[in-house]
Amino acid sequence: MDEKELENYLKAGKILQKVLDFARKSVKPGQKLLEIAENAEKQIIDLGGKPAFPVNLSIGNNAAHFTPSAEEEGVVSEEDVLKFDAGVHVNGYIADAAFTLDFSGKHQKMLDASRKALETAIEKVKVGARIGSIGEEIEKTIHSYGFNPIQNLCGHSLGKFDVHASPEMPNIAKKDSRVLEEGTAFAIEPFATDGEGYVREAMQSEIFSLEEPKPVRNPAARKILNFVSEKYETLPFAGRWIAKELKVSEFQRKIAMRELLQQKCIHSYPVLHEASGRLVTQAETTILLSGKDVIVLVKHEY
Repeated sequence: MDEKELENYLKAGKILQKVLDFARKSVKPGQKLLEIAENAEKQIIDLGGKPAFPVNLSIGNNAAHFTPSAEEEGVVSEEDVLKFDAGVHVNGYIADAAFTLDFSGKHQKMLDASRKALETAIEKVKVGARIGSIGEEIEKTIHSYGFNPIQNLCGHSLGKFDVHASPEMPNIAKKDSRVLEEGTAFAIEPFATDGEGYVREAMQSEIFSLEEPKPVRNPAARKILNFVSEKYETLPFAGRWIAKELKVSEFQRKIAMRELLQQKCIHSYPVLHEASGRLVTQAETTILLSGKDVIVLVKHEY
């Protein structure tokens, strides 16, 4: 990792730290989900970064990939357990982190399980550490609190303009002999649940990414495809961003997006919910291995 890459990662981390710290203090019951997401994304831009993906605001049994649509009217309630997951990139170099809010205080133990799993996993991180041992530590810690890790969700490496690079960072013990290498960036993100420990895809999807630009007939689809290729490259984007930036009608956008999905020009990220409908909590940060240094880009204070 050269000096410029490190500088970009550190700047992305500093911006994301401010965004998460502000969200942790400011997000309250009664707020609209759309307002929360748009405020955070605007703050990222105002601080000199760009969103690496749409802000995820997954509630209850939804584990990941929920972001509000342009028409979303939902609000946060007193009983909600909300996962706030955001990413910042600076020149394509990404910081990714998340935390969980439990407004009622009824699920503190499950929040503690995912938080502690992240802490103990970080303690295992060093150049040469076996990737499988990270997942083993996460699984052991979450089980010690009486909960289950989400087995088919995992952390991930981070590449330039690539949120989900290889190798993955498992949340369960795996016989993975690969090791952590110097000069890499990756996100560790334990998910704890009182359910089965698996997620399934829902029908809803408001997050997309470019897959392969191809000729399409629909003028609105061509317009969207060109815009996405130029502005977001391979990074995920929100349907509401398209609606806002291109000033296309909701009807035009939906028809165009459907064609782009059918032609496999873009890829969708359906909302992921716990298979048995049970609650999910999450904690996440991004780590750099620079020389012998283990750099935690976003630190969680509780």
